[in-house]
Order: sequence, then C-alpha cells, then structure tokens
Amino acid sequence: MIIDVVELTKKLISFPSITPQDAGAINFLKEILEKYNFNCHCLDFSNGSVTVKNLYARFSNKSPNLCFAGHTDVVPPGDIKQWISDPFKPEIRNGILYGRGAVDMKTTICAFIVAVLELLNEKYEIDGSISLIITGDEEGDFSDYGTKSVLKWMRQNQQEIDYCIVGEPTSKDALGDTIKIGSRGSANFNLKCYGTQGHVAYSQFADNPVSRMMLMLQRIKDSVPDRGSEYFDPSNCEITTVDVGNDTTNIIPGLITARFNVRYNDHYTPDILFALINNICSEVTKKYELSMDKGREVFVVTPNQYTDIIVDSIKKITGINAKFSTSGGTSDAAFIKDMCPVVEFGLLNKTAHKIDENVAVDDIYKITRIYKEFIKNFFELKKL
Repeated sequence: MIIDVVELTKKLISFPSITPQDAGAINFLKEILEKYNFNCHCLDFSNGSVTVKNLYARFSNKSPNLCFAGHTDVVPPGDIKQWISDPFKPEIRNGILYGRGAVDMKTTICAFIVAVLELLNEKYEIDGSISLIITGDEEGDFSDYGTKSVLKWMRQNQQEIDYCIVGEPTSKDALGDTIKIGSRGSANFNLKCYGTQGHVAYSQFADNPVSRMMLMLQRIKDSVPDRGSEYFDPSNCEITTVDVGNDTTNIIPGLITARFNVRYNDHYTPDILFALINNICSEVTKKYELSMDKGREVFVVTPNQYTDIIVDSIKKITGINAKFSTSGGTSDAAFIKDMCPVVEFGLLNKTAHKIDENVAVDDIYKITRIYKEFIKNFFELKKL
C-alpha cells in the first residue's frame, strides 16, 4: 500500500530535528526508502564537537540520475507558547497543516518520495536512476558537514547526478508561480578597526576608531549596489552588527568591530567583491583587518528543455504559468550546481521560519502530483 503523503509529512515533522540535531529523521527516511530497494548511505560528518547526519539514497544504478535534494533540519520554533499548537506535534485545522518544517522543507521531501513510490507501484519503468540527497544542516552554520561533504563523498565514489531539483519553498502567492533558477551570492564580512584607548576628557592622547569605522561602512554600503542584470536583482549590503564592547561613557575605545553581509549578483565574484571592499577600507585607514566568509556563490541556470518540463508539469496540475526567479535567500543548490544543473521548486514561502509555519493540505497533494509528472517527463525526454 502506498504511503499517504500527508501522514508521512506529519510523521517527519514530529522529529524535532533542530540544526544540527537529527532526532531520528534521517533514519526514518532511510528505513522507508530501503523497503523500496533504494541503496541508502547514512553519511555522518563531524568537526569533533558537532556531527551532522546526512543521507544519500539511490534507486537503480543506470544513467541518467535524477536527484532530489532537501534538508530535514529546521530552525528553532521560538516561543512555543505563541504557536497555535506544538510545532513538533503537527495538526490539521481547516485544511491547513501546522508544524515546524511544514514549508521549509519536510513536506517536499515526503512529496518527492511518495511521487517516486507511486510510480514504482504503477510499474512505471524508470529508464535511469532516481536519487535523494538529504542533509541535516542546511539551516545552520555547519554547511561544511552537509551537502558539501556529501557531494565530495559522491565524487569519491563515482556517484554522478545529471539533474537536480531542490525542494525549497519558492512559490510566492500560489503553488507553482515561481521556480528559482539561481540565486545571488552571499558573503559575510568581518571588519576590525583599531585605535588607541583613552579618556574622553583627554582625547588628544587617544585615537578613536569609531568615526573611521562609520565612514568605511557608509562607503561600502554606497559602493556595492548596482543595477542588477538579466536574471538578478541589484546587489545589496546590510550591516548586521557594530560593537565596541564599551559599557562606560568616559572611555574612548581602542577597537571597534563590525559584521555585514553582501548579497551580490553576477557582476561580482567573491575575489572581486573582497578587493573592492578592501580598497575602500584602505583609503580610509591602514589600521584595520578585513576577512570574508564566501558562503554560497552566485549562480544561474539558463532556462532549457528541463526547466520547460517543470513549467509544463506545474501548468498541468495547477493551471499556473510559472515564472523564473533568482530572488530570495541562498540554498544548497549553490553547491550542487558544481556537479549538475539544478533548480529549486517548492511550496509557498510566506510562513517559512515563522511562528505557526503551515501548508495547505491541498498543496501537499498537488506538489506530489507535480513532482510525479516531472519525473515521468524527465525520463521520457531523456529517451528522445
């Protein structure tokens, strides 16, 4: 008997898998997939203090290999008292399923799995392979031990994929209205500016770095924006924290630190962006240190016959003409694009990470049908 996708989703949501805790979610999926002849590899990667559990599962060894990528980890629920119900005890009310991960993104993992199982139950001959990359760290700061490490393991073990769909929530106003074909890059910067500590009454004996930091940050924020490009919004810089660690009013600080994030488009590479910002800083002062975490880099997948069949699948099930976008945040698609073409398509994103995260039950069934239609069309296209 085929698993009901809503019941499967409710069960997966019930695992409190807050990054980097797995709470049993990965093994739960592994046991299901193994029953249907998926070859499953539980892949644990660690830095010694934190261990991330991941899963790579593959049905058949033939080519081409169509892959689905997703994550079972979720962000913390916040104040549980503000939820209409326990975030890890999913409930359906008035046709809406509530729970942490309902949108981002346990539901789409279940939808893809059920879509595959339905095809197998119908004796549909998959002329190739279907695989899943499921990670336990996408929402946290441990990305080195999730998809990046899984992809490294895949290369070492000759596990190639030909196309990948990531089930992140991409829809804006209605299921199927948006497909992400790329994303801006995200780079986090740490900036330190040095001075000389002293008494505010004797400023001639001190060197206050605060004004220099303010000048640098304003010039950086003014210099980064551009007009965007064919597929991308303009680049943007947001200052996230500025701190002198000073609890008194009569001390000039000797050090000020700042952190800022730049979401950049294809006008930049990480090296070009760093050089631009470093040059701005050096024009203001020589007494600074700048470092950058590259994070996820900018990418875009030019629309082609495969994106066309995603559009056609959505149109058939929902009647909606999907639009291509690169807006919003970044995802593990930025790592997967180095192995194969990748797009993102999933549920409505308006309640992602929010209190009372939720998804319409009707949308759960619809996206399962969309994935099923896409899988069939993908392999039919490969036959041509």
